[in-house]
Amino acid sequence: MTEMGEKQAQVTPMMAQYLSIKEAHPDCLLFYRMGDFYELFFDDAKQAAAALDIALTKRGQHLGEEIPMCGVPVHAAETYLSRLIRKGHRVAVCEQTEDPAEAKKRGAKSVVRRDVVRVVTPGTLTEDTLLDARSANYLAALARTGADGYAIAWCDISTGQLLCQPVAEAGLASALSRIAPGELILGQKLIEEGSALYELFREWRDRLTPLPESRFDSTNAERRLKDVFGVAALDAFGDFDRAELAALGALVDYLDLTQVGKMPRLEAPQRLATGALMEIDPATRRNLEITRTLTGDRSGSLLAAVDRTVTGPGARLLAQRLSAPQTDPAVIGARHDAVSFYAGNSGLRGDLRDILKGAPDLERALGRLTVGRGGPRDLLALRDGLALGNRIKALHGAADDVPALLVEALSDLGNHDILIDRYRRALKDEVPMLARDGGFVAKGYAPHLDEQVTLREQGRRLILELESRYKQDTGVDGLKIKHNNVLGWFIEVTAKHSEKIGEPFIHRQSMSNAVRYTTVELNELARNIAEAGDRALAIEQEIFDDLVGEALARAREIGLAARALAELDLQSAAGDLAVARDYSRPKVDASLSFAIQGGRHPVVEAALASQGDGQGFVANDCDLGRAQRLWLVTGPNMAGKSTFLRQNALIAILAQAGLFVPAANAHIGAVDRLFSRVGAADDLARGRSTFMVEMVETATILNQASERSLVILDEIGRGTATFDGLSIAWACVEHLHEAAKARALFATHYHELTALSERLDALSPHCMRVKEWDGEVVFLHEVGPGAADRSYGIHVAKLAGLPPAVVSRAEEVLHALEKGEQSGAVTRLVDDLPLFRAASQPAQPAVVDTGPSAAEEALADLNPDDLTPREALDALYRLKALL
Repeated sequence: MTEMGEKQAQVTPMMAQYLSIKEAHPDCLLFYRMGDFYELFFDDAKQAAAALDIALTKRGQHLGEEIPMCGVPVHAAETYLSRLIRKGHRVAVCEQTEDPAEAKKRGAKSVVRRDVVRVVTPGTLTEDTLLDARSANYLAALARTGADGYAIAWCDISTGQLLCQPVAEAGLASALSRIAPGELILGQKLIEEGSALYELFREWRDRLTPLPESRFDSTNAERRLKDVFGVAALDAFGDFDRAELAALGALVDYLDLTQVGKMPRLEAPQRLATGALMEIDPATRRNLEITRTLTGDRSGSLLAAVDRTVTGPGARLLAQRLSAPQTDPAVIGARHDAVSFYAGNSGLRGDLRDILKGAPDLERALGRLTVGRGGPRDLLALRDGLALGNRIKALHGAADDVPALLVEALSDLGNHDILIDRYRRALKDEVPMLARDGGFVAKGYAPHLDEQVTLREQGRRLILELESRYKQDTGVDGLKIKHNNVLGWFIEVTAKHSEKIGEPFIHRQSMSNAVRYTTVELNELARNIAEAGDRALAIEQEIFDDLVGEALARAREIGLAARALAELDLQSAAGDLAVARDYSRPKVDASLSFAIQGGRHPVVEAALASQGDGQGFVANDCDLGRAQRLWLVTGPNMAGKSTFLRQNALIAILAQAGLFVPAANAHIGAVDRLFSRVGAADDLARGRSTFMVEMVETATILNQASERSLVILDEIGRGTATFDGLSIAWACVEHLHEAAKARALFATHYHELTALSERLDALSPHCMRVKEWDGEVVFLHEVGPGAADRSYGIHVAKLAGLPPAVVSRAEEVLHALEKGEQSGAVTRLVDDLPLFRAASQPAQPAVVDTGPSAAEEALADLNPDDLTPREALDALYRLKALL
């Protein structure tokens, strides 16, 4: 007998049941259902009480020690689950699986059967209260096979979307940062081996769920996928390699494990081919703040600046496309056609957006229903959401030249009139969240339910009608039908009228001044009233299950309609954005062009517009054609270099995501990889200085960039000594030009690099325009050809509030440095300039020259050429002694 088995032999039946269930889920907090509460015991209780800030109590004893306990009410469980999941816990939800009355039939001490019905993890959430309506929540699986390398599969359980992709080891970080999974499952060996992937997994350690290697067996995975999708072969879905099959199979297996057999609806897996998406490494994604700012906020990001969607699914689709821009010009062009259609049809666009504002989240409603966690409101969402399809199709019916992408979306809306009609007849307009609460079926839909509802809701009226009839039959006006908790319903008359009471009245109780009776009819009515509520609830549950079954039978069609609504929301929102912000349609093709006319930074421009002070954004051109594919950008800080660099990267993302761009014109040869090294930060957790982080990120860029890439580099080499930094920057420029041949913007304060334009044909010097007026410096925020002759750093320092004495001294030093060759000037400055003295510092006494020291005199007498090695060493010791 195991130790757990020995403990169970010494404990109560209920605690034995708890320990048995807990043993099967050792890595989870166990929510153990007891009546209206989920209770937690032992260490689970201690952890939950600390995480939730609730009281830790005690319940009885176990093996002579008091049992720590805490609990949360069932009706508020989602709130507590959300807090636990956010703090990294997994929760096994254990429900009562039989009626307590049935348990009593087995004996007075029998324990109600319980079992885990669901394991709640960060990647398997479905409830609206646990999810962000405008963000996807992905569960991802990473697998590796010896022959095929790595593959990653991911899905959003709340919507059913399932994707996979082969990925090289060097691309793992980019893939994971793009997907941003809420939970990542992987084989134990990948973590144990560490080494090459150790640093990568440190980034995701709070989201990792290691599983046994057996879960990633590709042969078992293939068999499991065929069962789930009901096919004999997977060829119709794509040509998956063994690593992809292993990742997909592990994902499906984990879903079955955590949902305890209630497999969610999954769409057929989509395979993303290598190179189908613009690859963006984690550092670039952070630097450009695509979906989140550096502080982790949505506000201030590119996504927030361009998001005009009016539905949650539309917002999630936009975030997905900004995170994973396409590289196929045909796909991108089809999206641009759709945006152009809505931009040019303002009336239709406005009407569509008004309709979509009332659209519920069909994707997540259907997702909850498929795993048995849906409710009447989800059925109502399906009814109302699908009904919008007919209105939207009618709205587009009279439109001309509807683009192919929109034609497909309108077709996918489908025809759901039969389902809509049934749900309209079956459901009230106001329904509870949970089916177990009842009261959601419309009157007239089910006559047998109406009878029970009548008994339940009008029971008092029926009692009063019976009382009136009995008064008439007996002639006793004082006859009353009453109720108490001991006798239930009974008939009562005063003692003096008791002789008038005969058949069919049955005596129940006599008192000093009253006599109580009942009748068979009253007993039946009382029983019906008591049971009506339970019967009505049972009937409603049957109707609910039937309605859900019809939805699940049409799950594929409903899923297509849900996706179509999201697509229509996204495209109409993009059209609205283009009109409101004066964005233009970019041309994206397979060339190596990158020509932006009048480009603007979408986030900065939106921020300026929101301030309402009339300050506009200064637009700039950028042409990285093959003859000038590398721009060397010089100029002062605060003149807009970083903004200019970032805006061109963001324009490429917007264009390839399928949106219009903030520019007068844009011609972009599809970018395969986007790299950005802008800003500076250290990484203390890894023991990396700011300069080390800069060099690691720069190394990633130089090792992976190609001629189809777009590279944004800012101030490379500034984190070390001047000549070291200049040398590094010099070599990086040459590598980008000669080896990578990438389209690149290289911003620097090393003006010496402009000399490289004489040697590198495709290097084009550009600078930020500055105007000096009456001793003041005006930053024009314009980019033009040529090189800056000054950095104006002292002026920026003055604006920042450095003490006047420091600013004055800096100007003095700069003037001296500019007189001649800098390295020699520095040496002369040490000898010639007086020591720095702050304005508030008292003058220091002058140093009196007393002639050469003893060590200097001894050194003057030495002739190194005449000394043997031994004599030289002795002389050195004598000199040291004189100091």
